[in-house]
Amino acid sequence: MAPEFDPVTLEILWSRLIAVADESATTLLRTAFTPIIRESNDFATCLMTVDGETLAECSGGIPAFAGLLGRAAQHVLRKFPHEVWREGDCVFTNDPWIATGHLPDVAMIAPIFFKGRLVGFSGTVAHTPDIGGRQGADNRELFEEGVCIPPLHLYRGGERCEEMLELFLQNVRQPELLLGDLEAQVTANAVCRRRATAFLEEAALDDFEALARAIHGMSERAMRSAIAALPDGEYRSEIELDGFPDHPTRICCTITVAGDEMTVDYAGSSKQNARATNCTLNYTHAYSIYPLKCVLDPDTRRNEGSYRPIRVTAPEGTVLNAARPAAVNARHLSGHALSCALYQALAEILPDRVLADSGGAPALRAGIVGRSDAGDPFTMILFASAGMGASAHGDGLSTTAFPTNSGAGSLEVLEASAPVLFKRKQLRTDSGGAGKYRGGLGQVCEIENLASQTVHVTIIGEREQHPARGVLGGLPGAYASASVEGLGTVSLKSRSPLKPGASVTFHFAGGGGFGDPAERDPDAVATDLRLGLISADDARRDYPQAMGARA
Repeated sequence: MAPEFDPVTLEILWSRLIAVADESATTLLRTAFTPIIRESNDFATCLMTVDGETLAECSGGIPAFAGLLGRAAQHVLRKFPHEVWREGDCVFTNDPWIATGHLPDVAMIAPIFFKGRLVGFSGTVAHTPDIGGRQGADNRELFEEGVCIPPLHLYRGGERCEEMLELFLQNVRQPELLLGDLEAQVTANAVCRRRATAFLEEAALDDFEALARAIHGMSERAMRSAIAALPDGEYRSEIELDGFPDHPTRICCTITVAGDEMTVDYAGSSKQNARATNCTLNYTHAYSIYPLKCVLDPDTRRNEGSYRPIRVTAPEGTVLNAARPAAVNARHLSGHALSCALYQALAEILPDRVLADSGGAPALRAGIVGRSDAGDPFTMILFASAGMGASAHGDGLSTTAFPTNSGAGSLEVLEASAPVLFKRKQLRTDSGGAGKYRGGLGQVCEIENLASQTVHVTIIGEREQHPARGVLGGLPGAYASASVEGLGTVSLKSRSPLKPGASVTFHFAGGGGFGDPAERDPDAVATDLRLGLISADDARRDYPQAMGARA
C-alpha cells in the first residue's frame, strides 16, 4: 500500500529533496575547473524520478536548465530503457535537440539504484569552456559549431569509456579543462545518488514513486489554481529583435487561457535563419515555462508538476523550433526574449505582476580567445548583466540577469584565467527606461588585452536597434553597443581582433520603465540625480513635472 503524507511531513521531505539537489550543485561548484561554472553560475542539478521527471531542482544555477534536464532524461530513456541501466553508468549528451539547445552545454544523466532496483536519476548540465568549432552568432550550420555528442556512455558500469573520450577531447581547444568539468559533473551526480539513497533509507521508503506523486500533485494543483484565476481568452504580443540585416527576428506570441490550462503558441514568428540565433523546441519550452512560473506561481518549488498545465507550441522550421542541422550557438538571442513577449501579452490581465522588458533579455555575451605569452590557449567568457525591467512594485534591478540566472563572477578570477585587465566596470548613467518606476541600469565594461599578441573578441548580443520596451506607458531602456580600440563601434554579432594593449568596451542595455513617467515620485527623481543614475538633461526631458516640483 502506497504511503500517505500529511502536509507537515510532505513539507519536510520535500525540503530534504531540495537539499539533495543543492548539495549536488555545491559539489559541482567546488570541483569545477572553469570560472564559467564556479563564478558565472552556468549550470543546473536535479533529482529525477525513474521516468526522468524532475522531482527536486537546485535552488541556484540556471532555472530553465533544470526544466530542460527532465526533457533530456526522457530523450535518453528512449535510447536506453530502464532495463539496460547498471550501477556506475553515466550518459552524457550535448545534442541541442535533446539537451539545452546548443553544443557548449553538456547534460549528464546517471541512475540511482536502491535495494537493487532502479528508483531514479540524477542529472547535471554545465557550460563547457570549449566544445570545438567556431563560436559566434553568424555560423550557418550546426557542423560549424563544434562536436555534437549523441547520448553516449561516459561511464559504463563504473568504467570510463576512454576511446570515446579521447576522440571527443581531440576536437576541443582546452581538453584538460573540459575533462575536469566533466568529472566535476560525474562527482556531482554521484553525490546526488548517495544523498538520495540515504534519504530513502532514513525516510523508510523503497522508492520515490508515492512521494513524487504527492509532490508533483501539489505543484500541479498550485499552477492550475493560478491559471484558473485568470480570465479565459487569448492574449497576444509581437516583438521585434535585431536579428541580422537580411533576416530580422520577429516573435509572435499568443497565450490562450482555458480553465486551468494555458497554451503558448508562437505561430507567425520568423522562419529559421541561416545564422545561429535559432532555438530548438525544448529550449523554447524552457524559456517560456520559467517566466510564466515567476508570474503565475512564484512560491511553489519548481518540478515537473509545475509544467504540466502549460503547453508550448511553435511551428517547425521557425526560429523557435528550428530543424536540424540549423546553427543554434546564439539561441539565447531569441529564447531569452520570450519572457518579454509573454509579459507584454499578459500586461493586460496581470499589470501588477509582469516586468517591463529587461535589457538582458536577450543577454549580451562576449568571448576573448587567444594564446597567452606562454603559448597556452585561453577562452574567457564575459557574463556581465544588463538592467532588469521595472514592475508595478518598484524600479528594475540594475545589472541583474533575467530570465537567466548567470552572474559575472569575480573579476580577479577572470583576470587570473586570461591575460586581460578590467579597466572599467560601472553603472551606465541614463540607461534605465523612464517611468513611474525606472528600468534597471546597464553597465559599462572595458577590458584590455595584456597579451603581447593579438587576440580575438567574439560578441553575441542584441538590443542594438531594438531596446528593452517599457510597459503600460513606461519608456524603453538604452540601446546596447560595443567598440574596439582602433576599430571604433563594432556589431554586437561580430568577431574582431584586439591588439596588444588595446581595449574593448561594452555598453549594456538598460531595462524598460513601468507606467507613465509623469507619475514618478519627485523624491525618487532627486535621489537618482544625486546618485548619478540619471543626468540632469535626461531628468528634464523625461520627468519635467518632477523637475518643476523641485524648482
